[in-house]
Amino acid sequence: MQHQIPIEELGPQGPAMAHAVETCVHCGFCLAACPTYRILGEEMDSPRGRIVLMKDVLEGSLALKEALPYIDLCLGCLACVPACPSGVPYGELLTPFRARAEKQRRRSLSDRLVRFTVQRTLPHPGRFRLAATTGRLARPLLSLLPGDFRAMIDLVPGALPSGRALPDHYPAEGTRRARVVLLAGCVQQVLAPEINWATLRVLAANGVEVIIPKAQGCCGALALHAGDARRARGFASANLRAFPTDVDAVITNAAGCGSGMKEYPLLLKGTDQEEAATALAARTKDISAFLDEIGLVAPPPAVARAMTLAYHDACHLAHAQGVRDAPRRLLASIPGVTLVEIPDGDLCCGSAGTYNLEHPDLARQLGERKARNILGTGAEALATGNIGCLTQIQSQLAALGHSMPLLHTVQVLDRAYARTL
Repeated sequence: MQHQIPIEELGPQGPAMAHAVETCVHCGFCLAACPTYRILGEEMDSPRGRIVLMKDVLEGSLALKEALPYIDLCLGCLACVPACPSGVPYGELLTPFRARAEKQRRRSLSDRLVRFTVQRTLPHPGRFRLAATTGRLARPLLSLLPGDFRAMIDLVPGALPSGRALPDHYPAEGTRRARVVLLAGCVQQVLAPEINWATLRVLAANGVEVIIPKAQGCCGALALHAGDARRARGFASANLRAFPTDVDAVITNAAGCGSGMKEYPLLLKGTDQEEAATALAARTKDISAFLDEIGLVAPPPAVARAMTLAYHDACHLAHAQGVRDAPRRLLASIPGVTLVEIPDGDLCCGSAGTYNLEHPDLARQLGERKARNILGTGAEALATGNIGCLTQIQSQLAALGHSMPLLHTVQVLDRAYARTL
């Protein structure tokens, strides 16, 4: 299929966008993998349908406002990518398209206010903690607030952990095997700060020295996937300056953050930072993939009772980064742990960055399906590799009147080393 997309008008991302459109042969393998198509059953709510819509907009044969309702409902989970036999790089079309669309669209005052609140608070831990605390105090007035703000407050936990400031440096135990940088993250520092501390302890136990630069900031993924490419580039540029290059890896422990940093080359394409962005993306590794690669130091024999553990694939770990087997191998290596699979496990939980804030009804349907499938495994606890998934699943389990321990993969390993699992 010959494209008619005006590549020269699309900027540095133009060739990648045109390639994604050309590669799609409309075979339909993506349909069963797409969460919104599974729920809504509309062609235009499928990856191949959205590709046609974006192509028509870029070629000028369809008005942007006609396509946006369907493009907006895309979770960006990228489940379509591994399902596609043609290898369509869907994300390389969707992300730049959303950035272009955001410059042209006219949002309502309510939408603008919600997006402003999200983008000015979530990427900054101090601001987010203040906003979350304010949100908890506003719960008695929930019925008086606009729907989007109610969705945000519903996801805020009843109490926030206190958390401790991370050090600049965390030494390896015994012989040093590697030296890495840790991306501290944003939302996770407020909602689950112990994930970072567990990461430091597990890396140290595996002979890994960790550097945590104070000058680092948000990875930019939230802004990037919301179409705010300018803000995302600012975050990316700041991290490129903050992270040393003389390390073995840049470690992330949030699937969305790792995926976002691997998009730096596309985000900064055509700039004087493109080469540095490509190098950083190549060094970026999820904590589970890194530990699996260097060889996990075996946890000690279990002293507690055996545990049945379900593992949930975070979309931006399994689909975007292709990390599926590593966390399963790590968890299965823990004495006493029996790992079970979740039915329909590839389907998104509905978190998807800020999707559960922007489209709470669809996110709830996906989250409820995920929660029911988890409960159906009979597992005693759940492990996953993304703070957004943990928050979404916890919320949906609570809505069903259930609870269970929800842990990051590295927290399970940390407890295994401490014999407290």
